[in-house]
Amino acid sequence: MCSVKVSEREERLNKLKKLREQGINPYPAKANRDYTILEVKENFLLLTESQKEFFVVGRLRSLRRHGNLTFAHLEDGTERIQIAFSKKDIGADSYKILSKLIDVGDFLEVKGVCFVTHKGENSIMAKKWRILTKAVRPLPEKWHGLQDEEEKLRKRYLDILFNPSVKEMIKKRARFWQSMRRFLIDKGFLEVETPVLETTTGGADARPFITHHNALDMDVYLRISMGELWQKRLMIAGFEKTFEIGRQFRNEGMDAEHLQDYTQMEFYWAYADYKDGMKLVEEMYKYIAYETFGTLKFKIKNFDVNLDKKWEYYDYRKTVLDFTGIDILDTNIEEIESKLKELGIEYDKKGFNITRAIDNLWKYCRKQIGGPGFLIGVPVEVSPLAKRDDKNPQITQRFHPIIAGSEVGNGYSELNDPVDQAERFQIQQKLRDEGDEEAQMYDNEFIEALEYGMPPTCGFGTSERLFSFLMNKSARECQIFPLLKPRKQE
Repeated sequence: MCSVKVSEREERLNKLKKLREQGINPYPAKANRDYTILEVKENFLLLTESQKEFFVVGRLRSLRRHGNLTFAHLEDGTERIQIAFSKKDIGADSYKILSKLIDVGDFLEVKGVCFVTHKGENSIMAKKWRILTKAVRPLPEKWHGLQDEEEKLRKRYLDILFNPSVKEMIKKRARFWQSMRRFLIDKGFLEVETPVLETTTGGADARPFITHHNALDMDVYLRISMGELWQKRLMIAGFEKTFEIGRQFRNEGMDAEHLQDYTQMEFYWAYADYKDGMKLVEEMYKYIAYETFGTLKFKIKNFDVNLDKKWEYYDYRKTVLDFTGIDILDTNIEEIESKLKELGIEYDKKGFNITRAIDNLWKYCRKQIGGPGFLIGVPVEVSPLAKRDDKNPQITQRFHPIIAGSEVGNGYSELNDPVDQAERFQIQQKLRDEGDEEAQMYDNEFIEALEYGMPPTCGFGTSERLFSFLMNKSARECQIFPLLKPRKQE
């Protein structure tokens, strides 16, 4: 008769059952802990001399059984250390349970003392132990060799557990946003929160996600900006410096730089213009880069980027003219389409118009600029919320930080003329009605608020794209748990 092979998961489930049969709770709520493993290592000499007993906790990462002595490695969120379990010290019954029912991957609480093995390894001699969590699935043996990128992202918890660089990336991500928050607060900005659900989307050219609000029985949109039109209302209300860091959502395509659900920061600064904004942003980028990475020099894509060098200024019209031969202030959609075809640039033809045509030309040009610097002189057609330039009404007081061929931020002297804003909203709404799903909606309530008067204001926003660029990784890799299609159930 053929024997049926039992899976390791089934074996572990059987061990779980046996633990319970012996009156052992394999999932207790409370753990005893006196020190982290890092603290034990830092104070090892003192703890060895005192022979003080203490509790540590963590996950078993290895088990080596040698008769009446078992060596293991215990790892918590700070460090890893060797534990020695002696049958003599912990007792025969306890040692039997350890030998028969405990596996690599389980979480343990260990009470013991410090000692040094005959091989010179700083270790803990267990006097007592207790299971904290029984792992039913075994940890993979060859996670480092896994080539399937989607599988790594789907089981990100294992990627973090086995790959220290991923864990360090998550810590850097936290420092990135913490340093940005600290910088703005130190500059006198007030952190605020604005609505995530909106009746009209505003603050960006993007396709929104739509959902239904049951209580009010109406469709609403997930915000596509970090409360731009709401923070401007706060400027109208008398606040002078505000910012928000939060999640925003854009129902657009996915690539190395674009996500649909991501973190963004936007600030609004009354009585300041785009020139003031550029000075502040340059200072902020240098600050957060150094606080997060400890350097201002980065290798990004094929560019060597030094944030400490003089930041350049790139004029939109001149840059496009130099790279393509097209004067964006004296052109038409047919000429641009011909040039796009000549350059082999793919573009979405649905709702295509002069605004999208100019934008596609610029995107071709920016990929060839290493930076750091600022794009300026942006046309009115692609800047529905920015103030017109005083000398040239065809362009706006708008700026983009440019690093490694991409825009890693967006700012401008905010449009505070309600008549001009209403006219631009009307143009945007017309484009939307003609099929441009990324064009902005007419927001009558914002126009009404603007008519009460908003002071001259500079607004700026940047997203986690900046972090991914400084990491020199794709945006999806730099999210802790990126969105993935559900795996089909077998």
